[in-house]
Amino acid sequence: MVHLATVPNDDAANAPLVKGLEHIKLEEPSVDEVNVSIYGSRFANQDLPSHDMPDGDMPKDVAYRMIKDHLTLDGNPVLNLASFVTTYMEDEAEKLMAEALPKNFIDYEEYPQTADIQNKCVNMVARLFNAPTSAGDENAMGTSTVGSSEAIMLATLAMKKRWQNKRKAAGKDHSKPNIVMNAAVQVCWEKAARYFEIEEKYVYCTEDRYVIDPEEAVNLIDENTIGICTILGTTYTGEYEDTKAVNDLLVKKDIDCPIHVDAASGGFVVPFVTPDLEWDFRLEKVISINVSGHKYGLVYPGVGWVVWRSPEFLPKELVFNINYLGADQASFTLNFSKGASQVIGQYYQFIRLGKVGYRAIMMNLTRTADYLTECVKAMGFLILSKGHGTGLPLVAFRLDPKHKHHFDEFAVAHQLRERGWVVPAYTMAPNAGNIKLMRVVVREDFSRSRCDSLVSDIKQAVETLKAMEPHTVDQYQKHVKKHHTAAGKTKHAHPKYKDEKHSLQGKSGKTHAIC
Repeated sequence: MVHLATVPNDDAANAPLVKGLEHIKLEEPSVDEVNVSIYGSRFANQDLPSHDMPDGDMPKDVAYRMIKDHLTLDGNPVLNLASFVTTYMEDEAEKLMAEALPKNFIDYEEYPQTADIQNKCVNMVARLFNAPTSAGDENAMGTSTVGSSEAIMLATLAMKKRWQNKRKAAGKDHSKPNIVMNAAVQVCWEKAARYFEIEEKYVYCTEDRYVIDPEEAVNLIDENTIGICTILGTTYTGEYEDTKAVNDLLVKKDIDCPIHVDAASGGFVVPFVTPDLEWDFRLEKVISINVSGHKYGLVYPGVGWVVWRSPEFLPKELVFNINYLGADQASFTLNFSKGASQVIGQYYQFIRLGKVGYRAIMMNLTRTADYLTECVKAMGFLILSKGHGTGLPLVAFRLDPKHKHHFDEFAVAHQLRERGWVVPAYTMAPNAGNIKLMRVVVREDFSRSRCDSLVSDIKQAVETLKAMEPHTVDQYQKHVKKHHTAAGKTKHAHPKYKDEKHSLQGKSGKTHAIC
């Protein structure tokens, strides 16, 4: 998901950072000063180009240092506990991925071994999700994607086209497709529905239920429903939705409606922590599954995977057979050219770690999440996430209302930000009682000792806020929001696209949990 950037007009582009500065004329460096060092050069005395490509060139070491310095104000990925995205890979994996940077993944003729590695990964993912592989079964199939967002777009397209084909064959109207899903879905589901003109039918959360209600979901199905989405690990609380209950209701009521499982976060956790949980192709109504390789698949962004049970659920007219760069290939993708590095990185992790390695890592993450849960609970927070392997390895928590604090979760998050931690605060999905909560994602490089450091800083943050007067806390939050957050300082957003009313956020004020 990439933000839209506004192109400023010439007056704004040429305006000084501080009003009145346009009258100050700085002396240009002399020729003798230019090559003394990077910071003695004329480039160190100039703004980095922002609007026009510069006319002249720049020495490579200077360009590297100028950009590196510009990036130093970014947060530290290791301390970014908001994101599920992988922040650690072994040196050998990084070396393999760096060596593959020049490869265009789509060029199967030139890089057949790279294409073969994708096929190996698809096979491993499909079998991990218990895709049918018996002699009498049709072949399951899948593909790599840039991430789960693209995977979900492809799966949604396949469900829509299959539904349309069935309606056309029956001589029925096929102009009003809808899809059933939890209102706590990641924003890519809203995008898929809007981009492909599909009505969203939401199962809303309640004050004590943050996942889909199977009965309510099945009751929303009508003749125009292309499918139901269930989530294996919601981004808000990490809870696993009950796909089996949805499947069993569909079977019991003899309803012909497929299930797509969004396993973006849980797909590489559940098979190793709770392998007996039935959520995948073991359930007859599950026709497709997506998973993010760059989350608990332990690969740097961005790579995802999508697998279909059989060709029946991927209509032929969506697949393009093309001869490009010398080789025939079947393509089902939203983009074409892309790098090969992430797919190669995924294969490295699969064969380097194996099932025993993934299991060891996921069990460690689960234990760390349980430990952190007990620590924040002891501090008086209420826990909203599930522990002991029954949910993702994360901790979602909120302040206990009975303590009547004069600060909220956003103030705690701002305090932690001052200590370097990125721990998001956000509001729960619509109809969940305007609950505010915080969430810590436990990733591979979040060790027990680092966890202890976070616990200490959470405790200090709460004590600091308790010592503040209520009006001081209010002023502090306004100041931080305006001057210390990227959202407060942003200038790239176009005013035309503010205050939209078509998304769940626009309609209800829902904050999208970071993924």
